[in-house]
Amino acid sequence: MTPVHVRLAALADVDAIAPLFDAHRQFYAQPADLALAAAFIKERLRNHESLILLATAEDGRMLGFCQLYPSFCSVEARPIYTLYDLFVIPAARRTGAARRLLQAAEQQAARADIARMDLTTARTNLSAQSLYASCGWQRDDVFHAYSRRVEGGAPG
Repeated sequence: MTPVHVRLAALADVDAIAPLFDAHRQFYAQPADLALAAAFIKERLRNHESLILLATAEDGRMLGFCQLYPSFCSVEARPIYTLYDLFVIPAARRTGAARRLLQAAEQQAARADIARMDLTTARTNLSAQSLYASCGWQRDDVFHAYSRRVEGGAPG
């Protein structure tokens, strides 16, 4: 198995993260838009709105990333993380990179005294579901998740 190193991303990593983030969006049927990907990641990092963990090979090649959004659980009255993005380039899948990213996310959460991490994935993404289960994540069979699109965007 290829050694995988994981580290916390910094603002200087935007150009390295953007192609990964763009590929992740394309996986979810969004059009390719590298400029949008770079701007989105830059804004999140600049405003300290997310934590991004990068998986790299020994030679420094980017293998993947995961993005954690800090939030809160009102019921537990504690902070939580939402693991919203997890992506590994196709050539690095089955190398342990995704597992290492999940482990690093859990370590980051423990250091930050986070109560829990939540994530969602496509019902059809069976390989991801298998990975999450093997890493101790529990599928929620109690609550239904809902979302609603908001039209109009930001006020002018």
